[in-house]
Amino acid sequence: MSEDLMRYAARMDIRKMGAIMPRRMAHIAQGAPVPPKLDYAANLTAKALHPACQKLTVAEVIEREAGAKSFVLRAKEGCDLARFRAGQFLSFSLEIGGSTVTRAYSLCCPPSWAKQGQYMITVKPSEDGFAGNWICANWTVGTEATASAPLGEFSYTRLRDARHILGVCGGSGVTPFYAMACALAEGSEDFSLTLLYGSRDRESILLGAELAALEKRCERFRLVNVLEDEDGYIDTELLKKYLPEEDCSLFVCGPAAMMRAMEAAIAPLGLPERRIRRKTYGVTEAALETDWPREAAGKTFTLTVKMRDEVFTIPCAAGESVLVAMERAGLEPPSRCRSGECGWCRSRLAAGTVYVPARTEHRRKADLAYGYIHPCCSFPTSDLTLCVGCE
Repeated sequence: MSEDLMRYAARMDIRKMGAIMPRRMAHIAQGAPVPPKLDYAANLTAKALHPACQKLTVAEVIEREAGAKSFVLRAKEGCDLARFRAGQFLSFSLEIGGSTVTRAYSLCCPPSWAKQGQYMITVKPSEDGFAGNWICANWTVGTEATASAPLGEFSYTRLRDARHILGVCGGSGVTPFYAMACALAEGSEDFSLTLLYGSRDRESILLGAELAALEKRCERFRLVNVLEDEDGYIDTELLKKYLPEEDCSLFVCGPAAMMRAMEAAIAPLGLPERRIRRKTYGVTEAALETDWPREAAGKTFTLTVKMRDEVFTIPCAAGESVLVAMERAGLEPPSRCRSGECGWCRSRLAAGTVYVPARTEHRRKADLAYGYIHPCCSFPTSDLTLCVGCE
């Protein structure tokens, strides 16, 4: 024991220590009988950045090429909008024909718009479309909408991605890249983007004038329009032509048919998987996948759903996803991205078998081992029993 410690111990009066506890208990007795409810700054920030849902109003409708429309959405008066990264999406909850369905739409505006209290999405109707066609036909100025917080990993992350991105898109798949180009032009992102944009013809180039203007303003953004009627399709040779010699990340976004073709075009490039980001939009059609079990064609199975302490028995066609079958029956299962990535719809398959397209297989190994599926991209191959929101 040091001399200083010895001197300190000699000065201590052990008799006084017995009075410490009564004084402490007296102070505690003067306090409130319940703990104070505090709104910690970190909790308030987290709630603002990741709200459970956002109430929005259509403030402006802008006509676009090929029948598409852009919808400027504003927050309810007095409310802030959650911030986002260029490339992320919103999941909208829609009441259509007596059913509640969700659809994901990429934010089609620079991230700075959120600080100004507004978002923008661009929706393109299609021949066999459902939600997109309904939105374009029904949303007008003043329409109220409910959306999630911004979601998704289809955005530049410095620790994960190379400083140069080669983007490939078709049709409405241009919208997240438009947000990235806007972010580069305003200086909120720090990378270079070369975009190969496939369109049917010049009249079909969605946001064409806006993209061309961004290319003139921003030296870090390069636009290459690939027209089907003039240039053909984006293939391996075209990718090699624009693939930079330095380290590069490849971002691909488009409909399911394009994404299937791009997998074959990407393979010869030899890029490491960590450098490839994919985003599929539209509904996955099992029958168009090369590995779909053809013996299931035309069959309808029985789907038993255990959800919210209730049990439902509904039909589920082999060609429709388990999620679509539940929505069609009027159930409201959780869902967000609808492409198998986010895991929001993750549910336990208690009985039966499903087909999952290889390109939408994003489940963790533990989920594969313990029987969990993502209903949004799972298709029945037998009668099923599914536990939704319960372990």
